[in-house]
Amino acid sequence: MRDFSNHATDRDPDRDVEITNIETCVLEGNFEWNLVRVHTDAGVVGLGESYRGGGVTDLVEYMKRFLIGENPLDVERLFRRMVQETSGHGGTTGKVVTAATGIEIALWDVAGKLTGLPVYQLLGGKYRDEVRVYCDCHAGEAYELEDGYEAVHDEDAYAPEAYAAEAERVADMGFTALKFDLDQPADNRPDPYNGRVSNAALERKREVVEAVRDAVGFEIDLAFDCHWDYSLDSAKRLCRALEPYDLMWLEDVIPPENTDAQREVTRRSPVPIATGENRFRVHEFKELLYDFGVDVVTPDPSTCGGLAESKAIASRAEENYIVFSPHNVCSPVGTMACVHLGACVPNFDVLEYHALEVDWWDDLLVRDEPLIEGGYIEVPETPGLGIELDEAVAREHLLDPGTMFG
Repeated sequence: MRDFSNHATDRDPDRDVEITNIETCVLEGNFEWNLVRVHTDAGVVGLGESYRGGGVTDLVEYMKRFLIGENPLDVERLFRRMVQETSGHGGTTGKVVTAATGIEIALWDVAGKLTGLPVYQLLGGKYRDEVRVYCDCHAGEAYELEDGYEAVHDEDAYAPEAYAAEAERVADMGFTALKFDLDQPADNRPDPYNGRVSNAALERKREVVEAVRDAVGFEIDLAFDCHWDYSLDSAKRLCRALEPYDLMWLEDVIPPENTDAQREVTRRSPVPIATGENRFRVHEFKELLYDFGVDVVTPDPSTCGGLAESKAIASRAEENYIVFSPHNVCSPVGTMACVHLGACVPNFDVLEYHALEVDWWDDLLVRDEPLIEGGYIEVPETPGLGIELDEAVAREHLLDPGTMFG
């Protein structure tokens, strides 16, 4: 087995630093946010985030066994060590990579603080001073979550008028790009299993898209998410039905496993197709990008391997003139990591923001101004990620009280 532990021991004494501890905690926002903190013997502490949900904290605890004593500045080598050390139990994909991702992001924060540089600078430099975000919107109560699943409501909650009203409200906040979920309870009639959409359900979706477009006009970019619901024939029919509305993209229209089917949808669709949040590490994006199975690639940097791995995906997308628009359902911690990534990727377009209903989202960081202003986030110039966690606020929203980092 390859050994990615530290064999390059010749370095400047000022950068001869060791990891002394790694801690996690889980906050209960609109999702379960897994925060990661890396401590060093230099007194510098880095903050990161892994994608939502269970299992991550246990995996981070396992990885701590072989990371303590390592030099945190060797970010990419340590990510490869995490993959290699866990390769026998899923380390090349899935939750294990997601756990390593939170550590990787925290390591970049440490590296920036130790060198006095913002993370975007460590990743290669800046293309833009601010990053545009799109707001993931919900029509009224239609898409409230219940333990990670959609909580189905009455049909009125999915009325086109509800979508249109929310689109107007959010556009008035200054967002220039919006996304709505397009999957609805009617999709499961007459059969909840086969992924086929009836003519009536298809027409309902078209009416929703038309209502939103009419409400905000063509100056607002619009995307719609289908959450991998549809059969191949229904996906094609939906794409044709939505052609008149000039969408930014239609996202995840078929299940994510079959790249050949994904390519078929993309090549047949008159609407740009986006996907990518289910894939891990650059290897799982190869066919999707080089076989032109996607128009807009949407990996999740808090899932797929972290900032360096996401940049590698973006570089391969750039080779094929494919736009890079990361999926992001993080707290402000993971969101700011994505902002640094967006700053240093030439083919970056827009970053997801998915916490409009969390009224304490901005309070989680120690800062005077809202993070998002006019639909943009300013790229920090301070070292590391350029953020400080408000631990008092975090403590109020712990999933398990009394488990704040440790």
